[in-house]
Amino acid sequence: MKNYVKPGDMLTLAAPYDVASGGGLLVGSIFGIAAFSALSGAVVEAKTTGVFDLLAEGAGSGQAFAVGDAVYWDNTAKRVTKTTASNTKIGVAVAAKATADVVARVRLNGSF
Repeated sequence: MKNYVKPGDMLTLAAPYDVASGGGLLVGSIFGIAAFSALSGAVVEAKTTGVFDLLAEGAGSGQAFAVGDAVYWDNTAKRVTKTTASNTKIGVAVAAKATADVVARVRLNGSF
């Protein structure tokens, strides 16, 4: 296949804001997890598939996640949520999350 470029599970992107290693970043409709820390505008490698523990709406949010729930990226708060309005769908919960938990285990869907 002469037109094949690469698998696409790691993409080189310009960080849209300062991001820490393991932090989520949203570039247009592309969501990924930073492979290393980068300042806004700097080049960063982002993993677009896999299972990650990500910061999520926690205590006081009333949000519990069941396995299989669709999850979204709140780009303002830089965390995972079940709230669909103004947020970008990034994958599904692969472990239950209680309302008091501040971390959610998420399988990214790299096709978004």
